[in-house]
Amino acid sequence: MIASTDFSGSTKPADNRPSVTRSARSSAALEESRHDTTLVNRFNAGDESAFVEIVTRYRERTFAIAFSLLRSRADAEEITQDTFIRAHRGLGRFRGDSSLATWMHRIALNLARNRYWFNFRRRQHLSRSLDSAFSDDNQATLASLVASSGPNPVQAAATTEFAALVADCMERLGPGHREILKRRNVLNCSYGEIARSFGISVGTVKSRIARARENLRILLAKSCPEFAPDAAPGEWFDPIRPSGCVEAICA
Repeated sequence: MIASTDFSGSTKPADNRPSVTRSARSSAALEESRHDTTLVNRFNAGDESAFVEIVTRYRERTFAIAFSLLRSRADAEEITQDTFIRAHRGLGRFRGDSSLATWMHRIALNLARNRYWFNFRRRQHLSRSLDSAFSDDNQATLASLVASSGPNPVQAAATTEFAALVADCMERLGPGHREILKRRNVLNCSYGEIARSFGISVGTVKSRIARARENLRILLAKSCPEFAPDAAPGEWFDPIRPSGCVEAICA
């Protein structure tokens, strides 16, 4: 028996575990390759479920290949999807010169490299995707830290409901008041433009608009008591802008 000798001169039996491990890995790889060949043959015979199993077997490692190069989950997910699209189209021409694992790896790597250089030429390597994780240990994304200045669903629903109420009350105004408010608040016409279209003075336009708005407030108050004529428009809604500004159509 071959013995290994330490510096003290004692001997111990050689450890054969590494060779046993290599043998086990080789056997597992051979079995995997045989199973892959069976899946390819089934797929080419028209069995689509075989491709579903191929996707299941190689999804995680394909994603890992793309993500290791691109460092963007969104890009890696897209490359993973493209890899399986290419594989689905090309399996009919797969001759088995290499293992399916090697073939899939080559497709994913080529697509990821192409995307990397595409991004690099556009200097996207100088920025990070908002969907990318901070690190391997911290999967929180940059997007989770960005505060949105837009309305939340409750605010959006309230705004939509109020707009519908204003539109209904506008239709209940007299034709003159309705028309002059539409020109001012909807069409954004200037006082001078409105004056010329009605053939009246700018002062008359301002007074008519003031009366039309007052009548509109009265109609709103009849529909909803909280919209009383003496209420401040800023109290009707929660602010949806960072500055706290609120706009009302009838202000």
